[in-house]
Amino acid sequence: MIRKQRERGRKGSPIHIRGHIRLLVSLMKRQILCSQSKALLLLYLYKYKYNNAAALPSVGIRKLPLSAQMGSSATPADSYISEGEDHIIQDKDLLRRTDSGTTGSLHVLEDLVNRASLEADRTLCNKLLNKCTQSGQLKQARIVHAHILTSTFNDDLPIHNTILNTYVKCGSLDDAHKLFDEMPHRDLVTWTALISGYSQHDRPEEALVLFPQMLRHGLQPNQFTLSSLLKAAGAGPDPDDKHGRQLHAHCFKCGFDSNVYVGTSLVDMYARCGRMDESQIIFDALDTKNEVSWNALIAGHARKGQGEHALRLFWKMLRGGFNPTHFTYSSVFTVCASAGSMEQGKWVHSHMIKSGVNLVAFVGNTLLDMYAKSGSIDDAKKVFDRLVRRDIVSFNSMLTGYSQHGLGKETVQLFEQMLRIGIQPNDITFLCLLTACSHARLLDEGQYYFHLMRKRFKIEPQVWHYVTMVDLLGRAGLLDRADKFIREMPIEPTAAVWGALLGACRMHNNIDLGAYAAERAFELDPYDSGPYIILANMYASAGRLNDAAKVRKMMKESGVKKEPACSWVEIENAVHMFVANDDAHPQRAEIYRMWEMISKKIKEVGYVPDTSHVLFFVDQQEREVKLQFHSEKLALAFALLNTSPGSTIRIKKNIRVCGDCHSAIKYVSKMERREIIVRDTNRFHHFRDGSCSCGDYW
Repeated sequence: MIRKQRERGRKGSPIHIRGHIRLLVSLMKRQILCSQSKALLLLYLYKYKYNNAAALPSVGIRKLPLSAQMGSSATPADSYISEGEDHIIQDKDLLRRTDSGTTGSLHVLEDLVNRASLEADRTLCNKLLNKCTQSGQLKQARIVHAHILTSTFNDDLPIHNTILNTYVKCGSLDDAHKLFDEMPHRDLVTWTALISGYSQHDRPEEALVLFPQMLRHGLQPNQFTLSSLLKAAGAGPDPDDKHGRQLHAHCFKCGFDSNVYVGTSLVDMYARCGRMDESQIIFDALDTKNEVSWNALIAGHARKGQGEHALRLFWKMLRGGFNPTHFTYSSVFTVCASAGSMEQGKWVHSHMIKSGVNLVAFVGNTLLDMYAKSGSIDDAKKVFDRLVRRDIVSFNSMLTGYSQHGLGKETVQLFEQMLRIGIQPNDITFLCLLTACSHARLLDEGQYYFHLMRKRFKIEPQVWHYVTMVDLLGRAGLLDRADKFIREMPIEPTAAVWGALLGACRMHNNIDLGAYAAERAFELDPYDSGPYIILANMYASAGRLNDAAKVRKMMKESGVKKEPACSWVEIENAVHMFVANDDAHPQRAEIYRMWEMISKKIKEVGYVPDTSHVLFFVDQQEREVKLQFHSEKLALAFALLNTSPGSTIRIKKNIRVCGDCHSAIKYVSKMERREIIVRDTNRFHHFRDGSCSCGDYW
């Protein structure tokens, strides 16, 4: 007995060969077998099959042509191996066009399946559809679908669900819905796939309409269905929580309210609807939280402009042991950019570097924007240069930064570089470009690019492009041309268009045209305080105090209130805010003494207070007193008290910096030998050695 077993295990015996085959197949599956050995294995199988086919283990390979055996280096990891057939199809050839010359067909289907050389089993169908999904090839997906309709899988529900998912992932929701309507049977996977498709492709209404239909068919949603529906309920520019609350009730009814995925979707939905209190309550009630949960809440506060709250949540997230993602950093950088918080932004940037997060496009774009809006355009450029991949948003962010800092020539150069590398500009690109030309007095370039966007790129100007062109012509002193440009616009002028002309009239002291522009602005937007203030200041500068008083009275009667001016400065991760004549700051006495001392010094070197904008019937001395303690001057005095000599001072203001403060800060920059960067609503002002980057043109 023992001797017989030994004889059966000798070289060439069935047991011996099966052992070798199993070893070689195992090596193939582990992808550690060289291509020559694989070819020998295939040849070995081919030869041995005809001698003793019954001794072969089932490896899913049958007699292969010798040329295919010796030439192929495909492994099971990147091939489709047909069960019971004669072909190994490499992954890259799954969607290859047919060699027969038939248009609109695939090699696998036309040359192999249709000629009975290969059986189209479930595995092959799924492999073809998954390949279409991964590569986003809609045309090939339609070909596979057409073939399946004529096959034995015509009524196969799982296969039809896979086709529907492929159409959704390829972006063809019309094809997906048509298939959905034609399917004889539908299950929860079918409904969820279509609902998710509409939700993910910004068609929320169509996703929400499907839900009651699904319920009427007797199906109950799962966590994936509800998450997609909640995403749809929070979509849109101004979402309403009406649908979201109904879905929330259904989640509670089905017991999904504590599920981490559904709960996170509820947090995000309420946050997008602006219901931060509800969002916080649901977040706190979650038994299990993940990074996505934190991201949803942080992003909600960032969108609402609640930067301090968002930053507190970020620190809490870190203390809880959660790892921030790209989305977390993007939201936090957006908050820092809005507040101009350079120090906090730098700390978060350093944390991102230590965490090993790469500068992928969207987080890199928000980081770039943060540095630009915090006043460091050089750091913004460094981030731009280090981006892993630059897209249109990256270029637009950098162009916006250059334009806000008054770097017109750099903006134009970057735009031309963008065109050379083949990135197509959009309407935002041209808005950045035109703004930069306006701020930098590039009149000819601005007019050229305005016509270029229509003629070459077929981009129709929107109202803000026209506003910028009026500003460009007006700043250049071409007020009549600006007025004519408005009258010849193909769209109806808005209050912003007339406001741009009014601002230009203020700059060039054209009171008559300015009064006309202001009247048009009053008619179109009677509750905007800006045109009233500009017109009143123009009258006051011309000595027409009675007319200025009438404008003020008109504001009061209309119920229009001027936005209070405030300035703030960030020192040691703390933001200090000031208003005119501020007496609430703990260091108010030192701040006032510091500014009085500075004011005295700069007057000795040529500073003369500009009292033309003080709208009070008082003498010159009292007017000067009114000017001395504007918010930006108090912020500057505080910064001088609390920063080291020679360091850069960064001040932000919520409205346009006034002419007298602009003049005073120029003298302070020279006297203190400091760079002082002021960000107002229009742009950045870099004060160095007694001059400003705007060239007094703002």
